[in-house]
Amino acid sequence: MTSQAMTGAEMDLLGSALKGKRALVLGIANEHSIAYGCARIMRRLGAELAVTYLNEKARPHVEPLAEALGAGIFAPCDVSREGELDAVFARIEKEWGGLDVALHSIAFAPKEDLQGRLVDSSAEGFKLAMDISCHSFIRMARLAEPLMGSGGTLMAMSYHGADKVVPNYNLMGPVKAALESAVRYLAYELGPKDIRVHAVSPGPLKTRAASGLKDFDVLLSEATQRAPIGELVDIDDVGLTTAFLATPFARRLTGMTVYVDGGLSIMA
Repeated sequence: MTSQAMTGAEMDLLGSALKGKRALVLGIANEHSIAYGCARIMRRLGAELAVTYLNEKARPHVEPLAEALGAGIFAPCDVSREGELDAVFARIEKEWGGLDVALHSIAFAPKEDLQGRLVDSSAEGFKLAMDISCHSFIRMARLAEPLMGSGGTLMAMSYHGADKVVPNYNLMGPVKAALESAVRYLAYELGPKDIRVHAVSPGPLKTRAASGLKDFDVLLSEATQRAPIGELVDIDDVGLTTAFLATPFARRLTGMTVYVDGGLSIMA
């Protein structure tokens, strides 16, 4: 079986649970990005969007998507560059005055470290992967906190390799494990302000970021065979879950790692 995109009728059933909410989405690279699926569903549920792009090289691929989403704010954001994330939040504060949802869908590791053994990883490569993939989420939370005076939802993207050994995931396993731990601690620290924090853990998806993993096609094939539902998830599936977590339907949920993988993670 193959995963199917949502029909127009199914989309109409979603209603407007995020109407009046303002959401920041970090990490759209192209129309196949998980972040784009999340942004598309949140927009369909009524959210107003702020969308970022990595740099001028990425802009032509992201700008048409931002326009199609009706994004009110469109800005560059390379989290490894000093001040760019701060500038995004300064603009949100100036133009919106507040924020309800912030979604972090960013990860990076140098190719030589990602495709090699963890035991051989360089200190610099590990630090860079940790900074971009994990600590930038913490920085995002710090900047979002004062803008979420009425509460809000923060979300980051993880993967099953954070919890179990997935061959060829290598360096990113410990990095995503750190991210999931950060989610729990942030949920504890920000809970009194009604700010909920989650990690969303999709099954294998054909994205540009995933293409850097060694033997990724094998991982996709095995996931299809082993998942109880018997098919791969798509970016809309992930978007539906993130949108749910941002609605009042999930108002008593926080600090969780939510798997969107067709049940693959339950298998031994």
